[in-house]
Formats: sequence, structure tokens, C-alpha cells
Amino acid sequence: RHAVCIFYLVLRALDTIEDDMTISLDVKVPMLHEFHSYLYQPEWKYMESKEKDRQVLEDFPTISMEFRNLSKVYQDVISDICHKMGVGMAEFLEKKVDSQHEWDKYCHYVAGLVGIGLSRLFSASELEDPVVGQDTELANSMGLFLQKTNIIRDYLEDQLEGREFWPREVWSRYAKKLSDLAKPENIDMAVQCLNELITNALHHVPDVLTYLSRLKNQSVFNFCAIPQVMAIATLAACYNNKQVFRGVVKIRKGQAVTLMMDATNIQAVKAIMYQYVEEIYQKIPSTDPSSNKTQQVIASIRAMSLPGGPMASRHHYSPIYLSCAMLLAALSWQYLSTISKATEEYVQAGEN
Repeated sequence: RHAVCIFYLVLRALDTIEDDMTISLDVKVPMLHEFHSYLYQPEWKYMESKEKDRQVLEDFPTISMEFRNLSKVYQDVISDICHKMGVGMAEFLEKKVDSQHEWDKYCHYVAGLVGIGLSRLFSASELEDPVVGQDTELANSMGLFLQKTNIIRDYLEDQLEGREFWPREVWSRYAKKLSDLAKPENIDMAVQCLNELITNALHHVPDVLTYLSRLKNQSVFNFCAIPQVMAIATLAACYNNKQVFRGVVKIRKGQAVTLMMDATNIQAVKAIMYQYVEEIYQKIPSTDPSSNKTQQVIASIRAMSLPGGPMASRHHYSPIYLSCAMLLAALSWQYLSTISKATEEYVQAGEN
């Protein structure tokens, strides 16, 4: 838990530098390349940031001290991932995401590496088998599925911020400029582009299910599974939905709490995935250019997640435990909603 907490704070600091548009490229690029070395410099901090999360940079000596107090096996993982991510972030500061291959590459740098790093921490702690940390392809897919979902959902927000993460190779078949997809007269083409990107993201689901099936520790399983079921629910809400280009598409709070409560074992997660890909399948327009590809990827997910397995959780929880868990989930969702609202207000005034 401590290692994961420090890992998060270190990457939050790195991401804050990447996001800060007030830092010139000639300063930012070397900082991103060298950021991993700051973990071993007790006095290093950065006081010039204007970002909302600047506290992690201003108080970085506190974070780096706790980092150096971790076991070396954890330090090595965090430092290595931080180095690779910094180099990748710097690469994409000076170029846009063009091909689908580059989309995968960008998502690898900012999210796939997080999945790989966490998986290595799980194995290093011996809570999970070595294979979890060694199979980087599956761990990478865990991150890519979440990141692509966020990028797809956040089209309008990113447009308002002046950022573009949808791959040109895809959107250029539907519009001359990515911003044109938000124009009412282009809504039909925009939705077709959206559906193609969602189909692309769905290809990661079989890897997600394979990854989750290997986990043995209940806390690790919940930690990994909950974001994944939130993502599939979000994609189902976004699929063929014009609202993506008009505002924010969110899953309902009650739906989110139910997902948190249910995603406690692999059979339950498979059933959830099955439910949401069926929801997508029912919405596939016969005229959609990606309809065949969408049907094919859904067929492969169905094959892995057919209902029929035991739905009971790995442990039998008492009613009082379930009540406490439901309360905790509700409070967590309320907190996340508050953070989300604050982020939206920040965007209007001015961040998977």
C-alpha cells in the first residue's frame, strides 16, 4: 500500500510538469528526462508551477524522502517506470498522435507503464505470482483500456483545453479537422468516428480478463478490477452517443456503486463485461462502417465471458460488512464526484 501510494505521488508530480503549459519546452523536456534522478536528490523541488496539483512539486522533498525509505525492490520499479514515462512524455510534447500505432504508444507511456509498474509492485510484494509482473503485454493492456476510454469520453473537454489525443489516422477519415466533429452538421460522421475508436479500445478486454484471472489477493483484485468495469460501462454509455460531442457522458452514481460492490471475483467481472458488450451490440447501427469489426471483437469477448460461472464472491461477507462496504463505496464516489466537479470548473476557468 505504501509503495503504491508513493508511486502515485511520484507520477502525479511528473504529470503535473507535463501538464503545466507555463513551462517552456527547453526547460520542460530536460526536466521530464531527468525527473527519475530527482528521487535521489533530497532537496529537489519545483516552486514555479501554476498547476492545481503543484503541491506535489513544492513538497517533493517529502515524497522523495518516503520513496528512499521504501525497500530497494520497490524503489527500482518506481524509478524505472518514472524514467521511461518521462522520456515518453517528452517525445509526445513535440508531436501529435497520428497513427493508431502512435496512439497505442502514447497510451503506453502515460498509462500502460502504470499498469506494468503496479504489476511489478504486486509481484515484488509477493502478494501475487511473479508472472503478474513479468507479463508486460497484459499489464500494458490494462492501462491502455483505461486510457483510451478516458480519451474517447473526454473529446469535448480536451477540445476546450486545446489538446488532441484522438489519432489522426482515424478521425481524418471523418473530418478535415478534429474540432469539426463537434459541429452539429457533422454529428453523423462524428458518431461513426467515435464508434471506430470504441471498437479499437474493446480489443484490450480479452487481455484484461486474462490479467484479472491470474490475481489471487482480494485487495489487489478489487483495486485492479473496479476501474476496468467502470471503463466498460463508460464505453457502453458512449457508444453511438451524440452526447459525447455536446457535453460529458457519465455513468450514474448508483451504477458506479453497484459496480464497486460486484467486481470482487473473476466470474462477476466476466458477467459485467458480458452485460456491457451486449448493450453495445444492441446499439450497433447496420450502416456503421465499423459494424463488422465491432461485432467481431464482441464475439471474442463473449467467448471469454459467457455467463454460467459461479457469481458468488470468493468470501462470504456478513451483512454488517456489506453495509460498511456500501457506505464506503458511496462516500468514495461522492469524493470522486467532488474532485471531478472541481476539475471541470478548473477546465472552464481556464486535466486515466
